[in-house]
Amino acid sequence: MRSGWLLRDGDVVCAIEMTDSFGERVKGLLGRERCEGGLHLDGARAVHTAGMKFPLDVAFLSEDLVVMRMVRMPPWRVALPRPGARSVLQTEAGALERWGVRVADQLDIREVE
Repeated sequence: MRSGWLLRDGDVVCAIEMTDSFGERVKGLLGRERCEGGLHLDGARAVHTAGMKFPLDVAFLSEDLVVMRMVRMPPWRVALPRPGARSVLQTEAGALERWGVRVADQLDIREVE
């Protein structure tokens, strides 16, 4: 996985990891006790929390990283594909609210070299 920063209006929202493969997308945050920042699943349009140890906030993002919808997902749930979604941002439940992320926000990702 690659590392980077999630930004909104030029300000850093959180540190993120970015998946590089289908296998990394499928695994997501499984097996982790918590998530300090976020995980960007490029190409994902649906998510599940089967086997998760903590609830998630999930933001469905358009191709240009506009937040289309946000949902809170306890373990053992499935969020079906969202029309127009091209990627997903996963965080610990409550993080998106703490960071002030809202539907219609334009996000940006900066990869750390």
